[in-house]
Amino acid sequence: MMDHLANTEINSQRIAAVENCFGASGQPLALPGRVLLGEGILTKECRKKPKPRIFFLFNDILVYGSIVINKRKYNSQHIIPLEDVTLETLPDTLQMKNRWMIKTSKKSFVVSAASLTERKEWISHLEECIKHLLTKTGRQPCTEHAAPWIPDKATDICMRCTQTKFSTLTRRHHCRKCGFVVCADCSRQRFLMPRLSPKPLRVCNLCYRQLLADKKKEAEADRRQAEPIRSAIQGYEPSSGDDSDKSDDEKAEQWPADTEFYTSEVSWSSFHS
Repeated sequence: MMDHLANTEINSQRIAAVENCFGASGQPLALPGRVLLGEGILTKECRKKPKPRIFFLFNDILVYGSIVINKRKYNSQHIIPLEDVTLETLPDTLQMKNRWMIKTSKKSFVVSAASLTERKEWISHLEECIKHLLTKTGRQPCTEHAAPWIPDKATDICMRCTQTKFSTLTRRHHCRKCGFVVCADCSRQRFLMPRLSPKPLRVCNLCYRQLLADKKKEAEADRRQAEPIRSAIQGYEPSSGDDSDKSDDEKAEQWPADTEFYTSEVSWSSFHS
């Protein structure tokens, strides 16, 4: 179906209509071989509260944005390459049903459909497009994903120290590594994560220590890998012609960072009970 629609006039008209709805604030979407397969309104779990968002599924990208006037005007356009997407179904909560997570290397978030059938259709079409793209490009599925942000209302206290209570004067912050809701004292550090941003991002104290440890391990691994090369260069004496006789040997947190909240059967409201 995708190949059949790729160069048709109706497909070009549908894509042009989407571009027109986003206006000058959106990016051009028409490309050779790109097909608009479907669209619909899904509820996206945002930081403050769930909000309706318009989603457009193409054969190579997923586009979504905020609704100003349905079918007439949208803004805050986001474009996600489908090669970077992994899907995960989630259990229902009291507030939202028919949920699943869209995970990418730069951003992960939860959406919900109006019905179970609608969720199955979205996931089925997304998985088909992703499989087709990966087969076409020969790439492997993405394994590193950004942590989804825990919604503000999920907790009234800092998820690291479990002491600070949030209020109108005590702000909530989010760790960009684990997605936890944390207080200012527990998230004073910044760390450069090029996969997410060219600028250092706010991280909680525990993630900061882990990131530093990982960086130290990587540096040590690089040093050990380069050591034989340096030794070979230093031991090489072209003027003497002698072989070298040198030896080759010249060598308690409350909330664990790897906690999986969105795959847990425990509701958010139960965390602090």
